[in-house]
Amino acid sequence: MSWQVLSVKNLNKYYGRRHILKNVTFQISEHEIVGFIGPNGAGKSTTMKCICNLVYPDSGSIHICGYELKSEREKALNCQSSLIEAPGLYTEMTGRENIKLVARIRRVSKERINEICDFTRLGRKLDIKVSKYSMGMKQRLGLAIALLSKPRLLILDKPTNGLDPTGVIELRNTLQDLVKNEG
Repeated sequence: MSWQVLSVKNLNKYYGRRHILKNVTFQISEHEIVGFIGPNGAGKSTTMKCICNLVYPDSGSIHICGYELKSEREKALNCQSSLIEAPGLYTEMTGRENIKLVARIRRVSKERINEICDFTRLGRKLDIKVSKYSMGMKQRLGLAIALLSKPRLLILDKPTNGLDPTGVIELRNTLQDLVKNEG
């Protein structure tokens, strides 16, 4: 029996007089991979930003792993991780330094840091400055950092940006493996 990792009910968001999100309601169960599709301006990114607590909805509720985001913010956010738009990386630091910085903040074990470094498949390139990375390498590093704390809910906004067709297939396979192996 699976349980709901995410429950969004009657989410509404206005920007001025524009009603961007109109009673958005959905649930995501454990081990599900869900994609939002729709035209530009449909509210996909705004919905994800509300779930990540980067944008505040005008009404509605969001529960992550049973925790209400508004009243139990820290507990809810500890269950999720996200990569919204372009990865927020320190470009003058190496990939490894970026991983270690976030790991220190999130109190992640050295063993998990090593697992994540292997996961990136960047090898020696982890030790060069991120400013020298291709977009695909930055996406891979950003995803790895998002996975450091073994989140129950992973939110990716436009994760295939900058990836070639092989990279897109690889990402899809990686996500399916993560669901199977890490839940």
